[in-house]
Amino acid sequence: MRRWAQGVYEVKNSTKYVGKSKPRYRSGWEFAFMSFCDNNDSILQWASESITIPYLNPLSGRQTIYVPDFFITYRTRDNQVKAEVIEIKPKKQSVIESKQSARDRAAVAVNYAKWDAATKWCRRQGLTFRVITEDDMFHNGSK
Repeated sequence: MRRWAQGVYEVKNSTKYVGKSKPRYRSGWEFAFMSFCDNNDSILQWASESITIPYLNPLSGRQTIYVPDFFITYRTRDNQVKAEVIEIKPKKQSVIESKQSARDRAAVAVNYAKWDAATKWCRRQGLTFRVITEDDMFHNGSK
C-alpha cells in the first residue's frame, strides 16, 4: 500500500456514507479504513472529516478547530449499536519519545491537545473517541 497516497475515495455503498462531501483520503491508511467502512457489513454509517471540535493549541495558545478523520456507527458482536469518532495516525505521531526531534514532540503535543478536546466533546455527545495506529490496523489477529 502506498503510504502517502491521496485522493477522493469512490464510495461503493452510498447508503452507508453520511458525509457532507466526497471522502478524501490523505494516506494509504485512511484509504484502507474507508474501504473497510464501505465494505464491512458491521459498519452501519460512516463519514469522513464531518465533525469539527474546538481545542486550544498548546503551542500558539489560540483556540482553533480539529477535524477528526472519521465518524462511524457499527453493530457489535452482541448486536449493540456503537458510535465512534476515529483518528488515523502513525504511532510515531501519537507517542512522545526522547529520541524525537523537538518538532516531532511539538506535533505530538498538539495531537494530545486535539485528542483531549475530542474525548471530552465525544463524551458530551454520547460518543467514543479513538486513535487508530498501524498497530491497530495491521495486527493480523495477533492481539
